Amino acid sequence: MAIQRGKIKKAPAKEIVDYLIRPAIASDLQRSYQTFLDINKAHVLMLAKQGIIEKEVAKQILQVTQEIASMQDNPQFEIIPDVEDLYFNFERYLIKRTSLEVGGQQHTARSRNDMFATQIRYDARRVFLELCQHFNTLRRNFLQLARNNTDAVISGYTHLQPSEPITLAHYCSAVLNAMSRDYERLSHVWTTINQCPLGGGSMGSTTFNIDRHYTSELLGFDKPLENSLDCVAGRDFALEMTAAMSMATLTFGRIAMDLTIWATPEYGYLEVDDSVAGCSSIMLQKKNPIGLEHVRAKAAHQEAFYVSICTGMKNVPYMHCRDISSESMRYFWTAMTEFMQDTDLLNVSIKDIKVNKERMIDCARRNFCTVTELANYLVRIDKISFREAHEIVADVVGYLNEKHLLADQISLSELDMFCQKLFNFSTKMTEQDLKAALDPVKNAQSKTCMGGSASAEVNRQLDVIEQQLQEDEAVCQTRLAHVEAAKQKLEDTVKAFLA
Repeated sequence: MAIQRGKIKKAPAKEIVDYLIRPAIASDLQRSYQTFLDINKAHVLMLAKQGIIEKEVAKQILQVTQEIASMQDNPQFEIIPDVEDLYFNFERYLIKRTSLEVGGQQHTARSRNDMFATQIRYDARRVFLELCQHFNTLRRNFLQLARNNTDAVISGYTHLQPSEPITLAHYCSAVLNAMSRDYERLSHVWTTINQCPLGGGSMGSTTFNIDRHYTSELLGFDKPLENSLDCVAGRDFALEMTAAMSMATLTFGRIAMDLTIWATPEYGYLEVDDSVAGCSSIMLQKKNPIGLEHVRAKAAHQEAFYVSICTGMKNVPYMHCRDISSESMRYFWTAMTEFMQDTDLLNVSIKDIKVNKERMIDCARRNFCTVTELANYLVRIDKISFREAHEIVADVVGYLNEKHLLADQISLSELDMFCQKLFNFSTKMTEQDLKAALDPVKNAQSKTCMGGSASAEVNRQLDVIEQQLQEDEAVCQTRLAHVEAAKQKLEDTVKAFLA
């Protein structure tokens, strides 16, 4: 059968074949083989239902479509780049197995434009649901890390300097809240991505009496897109999704940075499992947290993918063109693969992490993170302003630094010396008060207000997070079940039609 390309008489140039057509066919064979066939099935069923094609014609087309579907791993027909894409190779085989009169009716009331727009949403939706499941697994394992460490007192940090005592669970609650917002942004993409472009035609719909709601339902979409031009011109769902993934990996990278710092011998707060660490070729003492390092770096990749898609769409006419359908989407699939890798690398890195609670609290006792509470004690006991207390404790800390002493070596006499020197009063604090003020455990567990680090309050925060996570997991499973049910309904409808 001669290869037809409309009014075009020449075969595609070698460069067009090598750089554009052949790579597209290869990726479609791997990712979209069944997708094109599912779209064909839904479209042909709709054409028959609407009386646009005869039922006997639809049966012949669907029989060959099922035959092609059974060949996915080993197509029994030649894939020819000269016909431009995988779909035309399918159609070529269909016409060969039936006839031009029969097989040629499959493409009635449809364009490759709306078909490809449907294909990318159909495939992206599948990967999207997988990403959500991996993300929720990460959130759940991080939640478990928090639950296991509500008693692990650690210095909080600002500007990478010790600030105030908190718990590791309090830190985990903070990043889990950030992850919840990241997931919410990602989850929202579903409402954008799960709308069906099929029926938009090349851009102006069709004069045939098609039923777009029926094809949308068979393919598991929530609804058809409202405007035929928007069907083929819109790819903003990809921009929205890469933006959400980019923001999430920024959170992942910041977490990875904290964990990497805390895993250094100078901190010694935690240790990554041997399975996610690398060793030096000559420095045998090294245990490098390589998984966490890649988590940090992959945030840069996600930003680049977002910028690539964004600039690929910039100043492009609002219509179907290859800028939109191909080039702007070039790294969309890579972005989703990288996001899944990033999520899984962070997950495996934290899953079996070892926490050194003794080292954490020992540092918190000595590194002056408790002295803010010492100032608070002066306010409460001596009835002075916080700014006065701040000045007194600041001078005490400076004095100890000069003598190379640490926070757990502050004496009541030294504190009183600066109270008298600066503001001419003697503190009413006792040794017991001083000890309590400088106790990092008491510090952390005394912060009972909303958002604080006390174990009961952190557990409340974690309960809220877990409730949200359960709801997110349930929504994800509902969406997955909806898509799977639609796929089953499509197959059942085809079988019933062929019976």
